[in-house]
Amino acid sequence: MLKHPRLLFVIGLLIAGQSIGSAAELESGRYTVAQSWSQEQDFERSYFVEVPVAAAERPLPLFIFLHGNGGNAEKAQGMARRYPQVAREHIMVFAQGYQKSWNIVSERSQAPDREFIEVIVTELAEFSNVQASGAVLMGSSNGAALVNQVAIETRLDHFSYYITVVSQLNAWQHDSTAFKAKGSDNNYTEAIAPLKGKCLMNVSGANDLLVPYHGGLSKGIRAKDGKLAFLDAERSIYLWAQHYGYEGEPLSQPRESSEEMDAFSYLDGAIIHYKMNTRAHNAGGGLTEAMLLEFLNQSNR
Repeated sequence: MLKHPRLLFVIGLLIAGQSIGSAAELESGRYTVAQSWSQEQDFERSYFVEVPVAAAERPLPLFIFLHGNGGNAEKAQGMARRYPQVAREHIMVFAQGYQKSWNIVSERSQAPDREFIEVIVTELAEFSNVQASGAVLMGSSNGAALVNQVAIETRLDHFSYYITVVSQLNAWQHDSTAFKAKGSDNNYTEAIAPLKGKCLMNVSGANDLLVPYHGGLSKGIRAKDGKLAFLDAERSIYLWAQHYGYEGEPLSQPRESSEEMDAFSYLDGAIIHYKMNTRAHNAGGGLTEAMLLEFLNQSNR
């Protein structure tokens, strides 16, 4: 069993004192979750919701985005303008990390971030214009590391799609033998089997030094024992593919290749890794809306 500190969750809509459970339909706006942990008591954490016009006609799935270290939810909202069709077909949610970070290994934040994301998705799923299944969780860099951790640990079945941009599995999340739960002390000692039946995409830069493509120590991200170590990006996606049911050997060559990008695809595209050959930690800039839509049209397995 996962062990977590005692947490207080209170969630409310900051519009004229209206409580989140009192509205039949979710509306665009700023929402909060109150949590208590070692650094804070009853701390109100923000996230922003953008509800498209189509949600008035039919329930739409959630698309939750997690910013990178040093980023914030409001600036991340610009992502929706990069992917207008995705934003028309999903209720977009932009969550704010405590101290502009997410609690992975040795970040500034020690907040219970997986629980924060779980409260968001379970509470919003209660609204009549929100589709309870088929949720997407996408993150960049430190935010992608939290996406990996949610995919590893959550017992919720709301999520169908995970997207990690410039952060494959780190060596604490998978020790080459098993996936690991973070634990309340961030020591990643407990082996855990993630839920199956999901689709997962990773985008990494071949020239990335902060999150090294071929694995090894980061040039800048700290860990308890020095610098944070990462798995090889292609090894990382293979481990996910194995977990989700792939029984073959790792791909030695990409399924598709170009000067700018190589694609390593498993399970008919349900698990896919894009190697951005000319990019570094800015590899997310090569992720087009067409690539996103193709992935999101996969039937979750």
